[in-house]
Amino acid sequence: MSTIFGILMLLLAVVAANVLHLLWPRLPLAIYQILAGIVLALIPVQSHTFELDPKTFLLLIIAPLLFNDGQGTSPRELSRNLKQMLSMAVTLVVFSVLVVGTGLHLAMAATFSLPLAFMLGAIIAPTDAVAVKSLSATVAMPRNVNRTLEHEALFNDASGLVLFGLATSTLSSGHFSLGQGIFTFLYVFLGGIIFGALIGFLAIQLRTTLMRTHVDIGQIVIPINLMTPIVTYWFAEELHLSGILAVVAAGIVHALLYTRLRLTSAKVQIASTTIWSMVADILNGLVFVFLGVTLPSVLGNTSLARLAKIFVVAIALYLVMGALRYFWSQLKFVDLHSKKKQRQKDSFLLSLGGIHGTITLAMAFSIPHTINGQPLAARNTIILIAALVIIISITVGALAFPRILPAKKNSYRQSEFHYQLNKTVHYAIDQLANEPGGAAEKAVVLNVLSSQSTLTFKTNQARFQRIYDRAHEVELAAITKLSEEGKVTDKIARLYVGLISRELASHGGGLINFCRWIYYRVKWHRVRHRVSHMTPAQTAYFKREVAPIQQQVAHVFDLIYPQVNAYLKDIQTPANTHEVTMVRRSYFNRQRFFRQHEHLDGEQIDTLFVAAFQFEHSYIQQAAAKGTISVELANALNEHISTDQLVYIQSTN
Repeated sequence: MSTIFGILMLLLAVVAANVLHLLWPRLPLAIYQILAGIVLALIPVQSHTFELDPKTFLLLIIAPLLFNDGQGTSPRELSRNLKQMLSMAVTLVVFSVLVVGTGLHLAMAATFSLPLAFMLGAIIAPTDAVAVKSLSATVAMPRNVNRTLEHEALFNDASGLVLFGLATSTLSSGHFSLGQGIFTFLYVFLGGIIFGALIGFLAIQLRTTLMRTHVDIGQIVIPINLMTPIVTYWFAEELHLSGILAVVAAGIVHALLYTRLRLTSAKVQIASTTIWSMVADILNGLVFVFLGVTLPSVLGNTSLARLAKIFVVAIALYLVMGALRYFWSQLKFVDLHSKKKQRQKDSFLLSLGGIHGTITLAMAFSIPHTINGQPLAARNTIILIAALVIIISITVGALAFPRILPAKKNSYRQSEFHYQLNKTVHYAIDQLANEPGGAAEKAVVLNVLSSQSTLTFKTNQARFQRIYDRAHEVELAAITKLSEEGKVTDKIARLYVGLISRELASHGGGLINFCRWIYYRVKWHRVRHRVSHMTPAQTAYFKREVAPIQQQVAHVFDLIYPQVNAYLKDIQTPANTHEVTMVRRSYFNRQRFFRQHEHLDGEQIDTLFVAAFQFEHSYIQQAAAKGTISVELANALNEHISTDQLVYIQSTN
């Protein structure tokens, strides 16, 4: 039970960090997650529940994350940049471990034997693609540098893990064979890639077979997809291959063959993408929260003087690793395809992009507690150095990227998106009014359409009330004119005025009106309940006496609403668009209420929805063609509307 509670607390810390980042996004999300972990660790009652089993950590957290990264990689781009990727992910990692390990051993021979120094070098060699994305999310990172960093992070994890394993076995056995080491590296590295590619191919073949037998449903396909990295990693490790490389290769093959399935079962595709996105965000959050959770316990076992020394070592290691990355690019061991004037800056960005994270932390905690029955005294020191290198790399990146790179600029602001979305919805609503179909069916469709542009705003109540009151004045003037012209009887006019006056009072706010609203909700719930259980005699009376009046009131509304709508269109501005939409929606709700006892034609409602979505896409196309909106904004609006359309289709199935 304590384990379950501990997991819930970790998840709560992830959510809290995400909320803080949403409210104050100036700091990277990873920093908030680490701080949330530290706060969680300071709760003394639960501090004992957070223990990390490195093998479980790699199996259940790292493997799915890297598989998802592999799925999101373009095989074509990867093949084009294979040379650069191998240079960064293999050659640079091996060279960095040799330089860092040798230098650390020479500088601190009393603390770090050569195997221990190489072990630490292997731990801090891998970079974290997710951390890089998090830090560069708000800046315009050059595409060539960003692509190199992403491809490097996919494979350098495996290089670091293989070298870490070699250092651990050397520390345990006391001797190292160069030939055996090279053979082991190639066997683990290449074997992991081949095995993972095979599993990825078999997973796609299984999916294709299921589709041919008409079993391509989310309940079967998505669990298989989620289990693929876990199964792949476990079997690869059992065969003494690189589980990390196996899941990356499986993910890339998945991406390569997934094009066959791209236009089949859109519902499953979208559900799978959404689930993977959510899982990846949670798992990444857990990694950094756990780093924060472990820091207090590691720091608590270290004196202040020793901590200062370790901090200096961590800074020195970070600078050495950064310098190696910089000169690796400057000496053209990796070709970034930079312009001559841009080469030095791109090399510097590549250096800063060497941000460490999940794999570094996992390897640090994988260090054995004992070697040949003897406690490994340097274990806590290595863990602390690794943790500090992670924090330093994240902090430096968070401070440097915004100062070196320009901020990302959208061709549109969020306020413009919402304004154009409102105009798109209102265009569809206006066009739908001219479409053939029953008023009751249209009321249902119009009410749902209006929700497209109202759920993401905070209403200005004072502005809403002013517009609402003025709309009622227009409505009262219209009913008065209709009555004077003899188009509406006095009885129906009085009834209609009474209804809208009651509605106007209910929107006045305050405790009394809130209580009145509750009263009418309960009252009309009881009335509806009685109406739905009427006797045959009562039903006949309702059809004879009440229904005609209700139809006349609905007819009056149909005569008046165009005038109200014309007023709302005249006063609408970008500043009050949301409040105008809310007023319109209240009228759609009233129209639906007036016609609630009419039989609804489901097929007609579906036809109206299809027409409405077509009108929305048509408006966006016209606006983009005229240059009223940018192509980027048009794409964002089309994506938003397509998602709404898919949600509607799914809800009707």
